Amino acid sequence: MQYAALKNKPRTLRSLTGFNPNEFEALLPNFGAAWDSFVKETFERADRKRAYGAGRIAHLKTIEDKLLFILFYYRQYPTQEAQGFCLGRRSLAPRSDAGSYRFFGMSQAQANEWIHRLSGLLKQALGYELQLPERRAANLERVLSACPSLEFLIDGTERPINRPKDKDDQKRYYRGKKKRHTVKNNVITERRSGKVLYLSGTYEGKRHDKKIADEKNTCFPPGSKLLQDTGFQGYRPTGARVIQPKKKPRGGELSADEKIVNRAISSLRVNVEHHIGGVKRCQILVQTFRNRMENFADEVMEVACGLHNFRVAQRG
Repeated sequence: MQYAALKNKPRTLRSLTGFNPNEFEALLPNFGAAWDSFVKETFERADRKRAYGAGRIAHLKTIEDKLLFILFYYRQYPTQEAQGFCLGRRSLAPRSDAGSYRFFGMSQAQANEWIHRLSGLLKQALGYELQLPERRAANLERVLSACPSLEFLIDGTERPINRPKDKDDQKRYYRGKKKRHTVKNNVITERRSGKVLYLSGTYEGKRHDKKIADEKNTCFPPGSKLLQDTGFQGYRPTGARVIQPKKKPRGGELSADEKIVNRAISSLRVNVEHHIGGVKRCQILVQTFRNRMENFADEVMEVACGLHNFRVAQRG
């Protein structure tokens, strides 16, 4: 599969990568800049003995195919064996002696190497585009101040993972409500644009959303409105006027007026679910996360938020 064969098929490209050709080519220059920086630092250093380009034949020859490779992986999340077969093969030629087919693709190990290499470069490119969410709570007020409406939403989102081998980890990552092992993040989005402005660290599924929020001393610009659900009961960050549905009292019922107000708040707060849904166009966040590399679960969430923000900016 090569970009040259897909660039004139926008529907197919969008289905495979989540990007249309205009969006793909808008990201390409900064992805190319990230690749050039990687090549210079890794392969063109003075103490390197073998010239860049020597060695085995490249499977992903063009920068377009490299970007296609990693966007396809995030969007579809195939196994690495399937990724190498689908994206790495260069020809399909019949064997003269057997009548079967021979594929000149990359192995699972090579696919794994390319996935982790290009994922970091995709993150770097999205950073060049200024589309990555803020990760440091200390910078949150400055980032949010750039939004004219000062209307924000906060919510938690979680993703399934394979059951950890360690028994203590099994308990920490097990989410009783979901009946599976998960990791989770909190996100803060702008209500009107839908951009993810802040992404917390990645925590074990058992951790409560409010506890994650309380761990960071976040400050909002004065005059901000923050819509949150009852899972953040008691969360009152500095500078923000919190708008939250009223929780039903234990053993009691809400009045008719309180229910009307709750529905009105929920109709505004539902936007954050749409924003998270935009991030989760990447199947790597929806399917059970199989990768084992340390901190990769956190990286893919940050990159997926950046891809969502980039799409929002391009389509805005």
